[in-house]
Amino acid sequence: MARTFSTCFLAQPRHALQSSRFSTSFKQLQPTGTGSTTTTSELPRTIASLLGNTEPSIGNAKSAQQPAKNDIIAISGWIRSLRKMGMVAFAHVSDGSTSTPLQVVLSKSQAIGLTTGTSVEVTGLWKPSLPGTKQKNEVQAQVVRVLGGADPETYPLQKKYQSPEFLRSLPHLRPRIPFASTLLRVRSATSSSLTRFFEQREFVQVYPPIITSSDCEGGGETFTVGVGSSLPPSATEGEPATTATPAPTPSSTAPSHFFKSPKYLTVSSQLHLEALAAALPRVWTLSPTFRAEKSDTNRHLSEFYMLEVEVSFIETLDPLLDLIEDMIKSVVGELRNSAPGRELLALASTPSGKGSDQGKGDTASPPIDLEARWDVLSPSLSRWTRITYTTAIELLTAAQSAGKTTFAFPPTWGSGLQSEHEKYLAQHFNGPVFVTNYPRSIKPFYMLRVPGEETVACFDLLLPGVGELIGGSLREHEYERLLEGMREHGLLPEGGSVDDAGLKWYTELRKWGSVPHGGFGLGMDRLLVYLAGLENVRESSTFPRWVGRCDC
Repeated sequence: MARTFSTCFLAQPRHALQSSRFSTSFKQLQPTGTGSTTTTSELPRTIASLLGNTEPSIGNAKSAQQPAKNDIIAISGWIRSLRKMGMVAFAHVSDGSTSTPLQVVLSKSQAIGLTTGTSVEVTGLWKPSLPGTKQKNEVQAQVVRVLGGADPETYPLQKKYQSPEFLRSLPHLRPRIPFASTLLRVRSATSSSLTRFFEQREFVQVYPPIITSSDCEGGGETFTVGVGSSLPPSATEGEPATTATPAPTPSSTAPSHFFKSPKYLTVSSQLHLEALAAALPRVWTLSPTFRAEKSDTNRHLSEFYMLEVEVSFIETLDPLLDLIEDMIKSVVGELRNSAPGRELLALASTPSGKGSDQGKGDTASPPIDLEARWDVLSPSLSRWTRITYTTAIELLTAAQSAGKTTFAFPPTWGSGLQSEHEKYLAQHFNGPVFVTNYPRSIKPFYMLRVPGEETVACFDLLLPGVGELIGGSLREHEYERLLEGMREHGLLPEGGSVDDAGLKWYTELRKWGSVPHGGFGLGMDRLLVYLAGLENVRESSTFPRWVGRCDC
């Protein structure tokens, strides 16, 4: 007797292409007359689990059980491509759980009305594929139900070349591109790996606010929070608005600000993490960050996710640098052995990222040498290179003087490192490099001064081809020195009060039980740029926002 496997939610059909003696639902898949019923309260299986492209779920041994020949299975997904040959047709169906689609063999009549992008539910027999094909098994369709059609005249993601710029104009559809969905799974695996890493080291994950009263970085590149409404004043509950009105202007009797004073979308969670680290010695968060900078480059976004960490009771940079190095090596090691990581490497080994039905339409393809790029971050006995900012400037100046390279921005002590400088340093050392102790004048007010120098105890981690990935520092933990730093950076006028700077709460952390501490921030989107071999951070962001663009 054929066994039954349910791999998806089985919704009621909008249109049945062929009648059948099989009745399917989420809880039951039963061939009429066989007396065999499979009921389950578990989530449905995915195509990835059927193809063996994922690890079994914890506590769910059934996900590792593979169907046998002629078992009845049910799958749901989207048709990625359809090929008709005489009386039969071959559809590649994907549900997004793997970059590899499952081939479904259809009769000529079953294929009528099916197009690329159509969502379907297929019930059929699990069959061995013909020799010479890529997959070991396929589905011989018995019932095909259309869940949602896709008009080929208007559906944008056809099997043809689609440029990255074109796909960015369709951020709501871009995840359907095989490489883009693979990148989403890689992001998820990376987040899970980071969570495990910090749990093993007794860190507490915290959730700082998105709306803040201060500009942590002091650059003034903040989004101000305002109050507005798209509903006309006459609209009442239950009545749809027929027109949209501009954001209301506060009346003379209403407060000019919702929070009584200007508030902003966070540019960093650091200050709040410092408050939390004054009670919990090791904290971390992964949360959205916003920058209103008008940099239209391949490295900048207006909204991105930032991993931020704060550690108490440390007095040198070395514990932070060791932690970061161990963290990156751990993430890359786990990713290499994960299903999403293996799929990403497989795409990298295929010219132009082919290996999907979209072919060249899968434009966000990783480079051929992606595995070598990962090797740079793999665990090793030696620590990554660590140099001071002063040494970096000397090295850059010597390289330019010797004619080894030419910089558009000549390196000078007291100026920030440009992207070209960062990339040269990482290339020079053929791997990651920490640059420490930057001039105090070009760094934020909260960084700890290096005794006897005009520098602060801070660092950037530079990676080949990407430049800066992580920035961090020790924080000034003495009250008077912190106030002095605020005055030097224009945040606190001479004789002025900390109340005027909006940072009274932050300075108070130094009054009562302050301790030496430090932390860092890592841009998740930039990390994915490196791991996936991308050239533009807009490809690693799921719904990218940058100056002039916020499409959905």
